[in-house]
Amino acid sequence: MLTRKAVLAVFFWTASTLAAAAFPEKPIRVVIGFPAGGPLDQHARLLTERLQAVLGQPVVIDYKSGAGGTVGAQDVMKAPPDGYTLMLANTGVMVINPALYSKLPYGTLKDFTPIARTAMQPLALLVNPKLPVNTLKEFMDYTRARPGQVNYGSAGNGGISHLVPEMFKNATGLFMVHIPYRGSAPAFADLMAGQVQFMGESIPQAANYHKQGKVRALAVTSKERNPALPDIPTVIESGIKGFEVVGFYGFLAPAGLPKDVTAKLSDAFRQVMTNPDIRTRMVSQGADPAFLGSEEFGAFLAAEMPRWAAAVKDSGAKLD
Repeated sequence: MLTRKAVLAVFFWTASTLAAAAFPEKPIRVVIGFPAGGPLDQHARLLTERLQAVLGQPVVIDYKSGAGGTVGAQDVMKAPPDGYTLMLANTGVMVINPALYSKLPYGTLKDFTPIARTAMQPLALLVNPKLPVNTLKEFMDYTRARPGQVNYGSAGNGGISHLVPEMFKNATGLFMVHIPYRGSAPAFADLMAGQVQFMGESIPQAANYHKQGKVRALAVTSKERNPALPDIPTVIESGIKGFEVVGFYGFLAPAGLPKDVTAKLSDAFRQVMTNPDIRTRMVSQGADPAFLGSEEFGAFLAAEMPRWAAAVKDSGAKLD
């Protein structure tokens, strides 16, 4: 005869199993820690329409912007771990912020359940088109002959557009001066005006301005050339061995998400990512389709954190 304790254990196991089998039974909220209209928003909108069809429930995007994505991450961290609140995050939120903020209210590996990595996003290294250089090597020679006279702009201290040029400086021994801006728009404006001469920026915007002749792309930071800039070589091709620095997009849930729900959500994203139209449209947005399931995404995050922590330390950036 089963004891009362055993009966209760069977009851709760059965109830949780049935709940996981029925999941999802209501709309799913995807939190983005940045304003509408940005790259993460575009990525979310691209995937959620197909995700709704796979899961059979509406997927609603909720913007919780502030503090470099920290506000949105806190919102998700505090949500019930039931699969109905997810976060679409990027490199900055998950692996740069932990090294950048001295009092970050969340821990990437302890406060979230990785669901799926969906994309990798390389950057393009850009110069003002009036600069007398056409290749990355020529730019390096130009800058090396003018130590401290070349400025590079970024969207702000500690962001990926700051850290990637810092990694490039460390890899080449170049001396450039960092000029931080409040967002990429004013940084781009000054790059085009010649107030700064160099910048690292995500592919979509970089490719658009390059094709208009407003900036000149010299190299991309991925291991292979990017379809949006097919004629532009990689940094590795340009002579900097092993230089591959790429941001990522991925979905996470609060810590403690049941394994069955995690698996169901991860598989749903896998199905979305196999759709040829989704993959084509993702490339047009400047992101490379790069699916990883829950466990693999978790291992990826654990490996990326020390790499970006070193970049933050080398840059001297710190936010409180």
